[in-house]
Amino acid sequence: MTSIDVRDLSKDYGGRRAVDQLTFRVHPGRVTGFLGPNGAGKSTTLRLVLGLDRPTAGAATVGGRPYRELCDPLRRVGSLLDARAAHGSRTARDHLRVLAASNRIPPGRVDAVLEETGLAPVARRPVRTYSLGMRQRLGIAAALLGDPEAVLLDEPANGLDPEGIVWIRTLLRRLAGEGRTVLVSSHLMGETAAFADHLLILGRGRLLADTPVEDFIHARVRPRVRIRTTEPAALGDLLARHRHDASRDADGAWTVRHARADDIGRLMSEAGLPVLELAPREATLEEAYLDLTAAEAEFAAPAEED
Repeated sequence: MTSIDVRDLSKDYGGRRAVDQLTFRVHPGRVTGFLGPNGAGKSTTLRLVLGLDRPTAGAATVGGRPYRELCDPLRRVGSLLDARAAHGSRTARDHLRVLAASNRIPPGRVDAVLEETGLAPVARRPVRTYSLGMRQRLGIAAALLGDPEAVLLDEPANGLDPEGIVWIRTLLRRLAGEGRTVLVSSHLMGETAAFADHLLILGRGRLLADTPVEDFIHARVRPRVRIRTTEPAALGDLLARHRHDASRDADGAWTVRHARADDIGRLMSEAGLPVLELAPREATLEEAYLDLTAAEAEFAAPAEED
């Protein structure tokens, strides 16, 4: 089984450290989401793994070997870093045929990945006529061309329409289900939560989290319950007596933090308070991510005051 291993990896550009002593392993058989604010070092790390940049210190290997030492690298690692990489004057089919010939990949794989990515009907059109979403699909087709053991994708959903986003989600889950190693960089928290099993989160070039998705969310964001009743004042007194962390919303409802709907419902039933609304508010990956990275963003807009 092929894993991606990063050990004590650092990269300096002039006097700036873009990647700072990263150590992690991306395991096969699951989708690993690669998250972090702008400038966190995600793209630099991917370039170091793929041998496009040389590290200042440390090492990155795929299946125990640096990318530069891999034989037939497209058969081992498929990657998408820039959807604009294909020459605009070539057709998608010709772009993939050149990649296949230069990497000793059977020509039949070209037609297979064009079908898989939905590009077969437009395969003979010049790439310059493609939309961003179509270029993304072509980049993914190139990544899959060698039927690789590991797949690294940087923002693969960028430019895709809703149908395309569902497609890429299904594709990633299938690749992991086949035992491949899948590493996906993304800024789309909702999508990452939908496809990822595990998370690697960077901030200012350092590793902030290496954890299963559910564990990360539940460790950083506690559940909440929203409650409405015909007797909001009595409910406030009840919650205060039981030392719940509660606040009154603008519409008169109450939000209780660190609580479960079952517990609050039972409490109100025992007190004889009528219930108009009792809704759990589940924690999200976005909330947990923002909680972790609030101080790690290199570029951020000022927060608006309520």
